Amino acid sequence: MKLDEHGQPPRFISAQRVADRSTDELIGLCKGILADGIIVQEEAEYLQLWLRQNVEARDQWPGNILHARVYEYLEDGYLDKDEKDELMELLKSFSGATNPSLDYNQSTSLPFSNPMPELLFAGESYCFTGRMHYGTRNDCQRVVRSLGGEICNTPIQHECVLVVGYLGSRDWIHTSYGRKIEKAVDYRERGYPIDIISEEHWTQELLKAFSF
Repeated sequence: MKLDEHGQPPRFISAQRVADRSTDELIGLCKGILADGIIVQEEAEYLQLWLRQNVEARDQWPGNILHARVYEYLEDGYLDKDEKDELMELLKSFSGATNPSLDYNQSTSLPFSNPMPELLFAGESYCFTGRMHYGTRNDCQRVVRSLGGEICNTPIQHECVLVVGYLGSRDWIHTSYGRKIEKAVDYRERGYPIDIISEEHWTQELLKAFSF
């Protein structure tokens, strides 16, 4: 890598590293808030303050979603019970901490398409990320091909379905998601026909396809 005159990496690489560190800190903060199973107003206010002060995490997905939602909840100065419950579910979805008793990382569910689409398989392109209960990556790709689907190794800018495994991958840049999810979210926000779905939904659609 070519360094600048100060011996530092190019600015865009340095900025990405700072954003990644900030996002890791945000995931840790959310897991800490969730640790006791309740959310109090002071925790929501601290989260809002942290996001204001850490623009690298706040201004990109998923920090921008958290920031907007927390701002909405605290706009009237009071976090009511419904807002506490919604915030807890949001933090669980983002951090993958839907079941804190598990001894492995779970994938985020925050970017999933809502509603999740009906899958046709034939002629559709599929990309996989994370570890699957269904089987190995090759097993998943093989069954898609058997139904007439195509495989792409990374999300693409035309009709594509990204299937997110229930278990987080040790290769992900963050504990609950990786670059493929970031890329798919970016494409979707820019208007490309990308769906992001859970392994559970993908498996249910597989069963429907084989039942015909």
